[in-house]
Amino acid sequence: MSVVEAYSGIQSRLIAILARIADSQLEQAINLAKTVPHDYHYDLKTASNPSISPNDKAVAFTVHQFDRSTHKASTNIFVRSLGNSTALNQMTDSGTASMPSWSPNNKHIAYLDEDESGVKQIFTRLASGGDRKTITAQVANVDAIAWSPDGSKIAFRGLIPGTDELQAITVDPDLPKIRTARRIRYQQDGVGWRGDSFFHLYVYNFDTKSVQQITDGEGDDGPPVWSPDSSQIAFISDRSKERDLSSKTELYVCNADGSSLTKWSGDMFMVESIAWSPGGSRIAVTGGKDKAEVGGYGLTTQSSVYVLELSKSPLKLTDDSIRPHANGTGFPVTAGSPIMSWSEYGIVFGADSRGQSHVAIVNPDSAGEIRLVTDGWSITELAISSQAGFAVVAASSPMSHGELFLIDLNSGDVHTTTHLNSGFFDDHNVAGLEKFTLDNDGFEIESRVWFPPDFDPEKKYPLLLDVHGGPHSAFYDSFYPIHQVAAGAGYVVVAPNPRGSSSYGLDFATAVHGDWGIGDYQDVIAVMEHVAAREYIDESRVVIHGSSYGGFMSSWAVGHTHRFNAAVIAAPVTNLSSFYGTSDIGVNFSETQLGGERFDRIEHYRDHSPLTYARNVDTPVLLLHGEDDIRVPIEQSEQYFVALKRHGKEVEFVRLPGTSHGIFRAKHPLIRSEYFRRMLDWFERHNGSPK
Repeated sequence: MSVVEAYSGIQSRLIAILARIADSQLEQAINLAKTVPHDYHYDLKTASNPSISPNDKAVAFTVHQFDRSTHKASTNIFVRSLGNSTALNQMTDSGTASMPSWSPNNKHIAYLDEDESGVKQIFTRLASGGDRKTITAQVANVDAIAWSPDGSKIAFRGLIPGTDELQAITVDPDLPKIRTARRIRYQQDGVGWRGDSFFHLYVYNFDTKSVQQITDGEGDDGPPVWSPDSSQIAFISDRSKERDLSSKTELYVCNADGSSLTKWSGDMFMVESIAWSPGGSRIAVTGGKDKAEVGGYGLTTQSSVYVLELSKSPLKLTDDSIRPHANGTGFPVTAGSPIMSWSEYGIVFGADSRGQSHVAIVNPDSAGEIRLVTDGWSITELAISSQAGFAVVAASSPMSHGELFLIDLNSGDVHTTTHLNSGFFDDHNVAGLEKFTLDNDGFEIESRVWFPPDFDPEKKYPLLLDVHGGPHSAFYDSFYPIHQVAAGAGYVVVAPNPRGSSSYGLDFATAVHGDWGIGDYQDVIAVMEHVAAREYIDESRVVIHGSSYGGFMSSWAVGHTHRFNAAVIAAPVTNLSSFYGTSDIGVNFSETQLGGERFDRIEHYRDHSPLTYARNVDTPVLLLHGEDDIRVPIEQSEQYFVALKRHGKEVEFVRLPGTSHGIFRAKHPLIRSEYFRRMLDWFERHNGSPK
């Protein structure tokens, strides 16, 4: 072989190798392009507020989406037949509609939308189409509606402004608005100033075209639920004297005109979610007989299903092996209660167990007879058919987001009702999921590990430890943005459910009480180290992220270990003493979580505050916080930032305008995009590029 031939052969092989490399790089680029990007939310739609027509032939629901060119959000109402047709009929185009509700005769749909002043009012449309008809003209927002079963009335909840609040609505907007606080709960995250305003119930009469207020007084009244014969309305209220200091709620029933108000819940500590029995003599609720049963602070920790009947003791039907769905905002009365239904199938409701959601059915006459119809999802909303034996759920799974599914209550068969995001999931590779359980300090800690879509166990990957909020939240088998975006960027993500997490039983959930930063910290670190020891993890490249209580844990961690190369900390609780006096849930929540009132346990509050250990921090910290956050006020990040900066630590502080505590629900999509972009940039700056 000549030198030329040899060279030619080498050249040919070199070209072939370069071609393979190019193909590999191209394939990698394609895969990278198909992972979930930091601005994923522009390409995803979210279906919610499902409402099944009384004849069980159609479902109305809302679709929320962002416009990439204008950055504007819109929410409109659609109707889909539950027959063979897959077509969606768009009912509204205002971009601000929500909460559709069918009339009993299937002809009309009532819903909430903004009037010319931007106030949420009730409107109706023919289900077949046509112009909208205005029903209410309230001064302040309406936020819940319910048709009477006979179709003659609509009950609704509206905010009644106090004197200061009414003045703020009616006076010249350019004049200063002076406001006075007279109670501890004078503000609310996501709502803002509450002052002396309360939510009360009204009834609109179609015959007289008139509105009657049927509840009043100090305290918030929850969404109305009609009795089967349309004569009575049941509702939840926190009108008890301890409302500022406690999560106590009670069940009341009154006539449709507000008369004969009767408390049905006896001495139960807390109730939420209402379902009348078909005969109207009993009511099913979720709740707790005493404070200990719900973990001291509301239904975010644990609850059970009870049947209430006047002059009889409440009948408890479920134990803590499941957690019935309940509102998790810290104000159970002022948010829409999860749907329950009582029919020939039994009491149907949503429930969680071990990080999975279920449609559950319980026998109303026998404790412990529970059937779980589905699992493997994170269910956010539920609608139940009147007679046909099915439910429609809004749910997310590891492979889907924001869709509606129809579930047969007899067989458990699942049918996809909407396909809003099928194109996105066809075009994007999502993270792979592994679940494992680790024994730590006598607790079984379940965790989820999310892998990059092109994961290769022969390679080395950086590790991201993510800590959830709460502490009584949990990570589910669900499409969770932080995990998907980080895995798409090349991280292996470990997401533990440490002690304190919900859906693992009451003892597990309350184990964190009085122990913030101790046992729960040991849990998340043990899980992280367990995954970090795997062959495909680069143990020298480990970072941490957390928001809210996860922000507490992240700021606590960097004050107690130098294990992490970087930390991204969002909306953290850093000073428990000032949190007690500035958060909208500070008093009730803190006294439950920390075991007492601030001044009685001042050293305990200080010892369990990350701010106390700020001088120990060597990890570069990126803080992100919403400027309108009332749940965890921005002063918590301000104090932490100043402490770190004063002691020469590497820290940046990002203030997110117009953003409350729900950062990932921020109204402006750029907030979400910037959050993820800055998170990934911070990690890359201090941890190296994942790929």
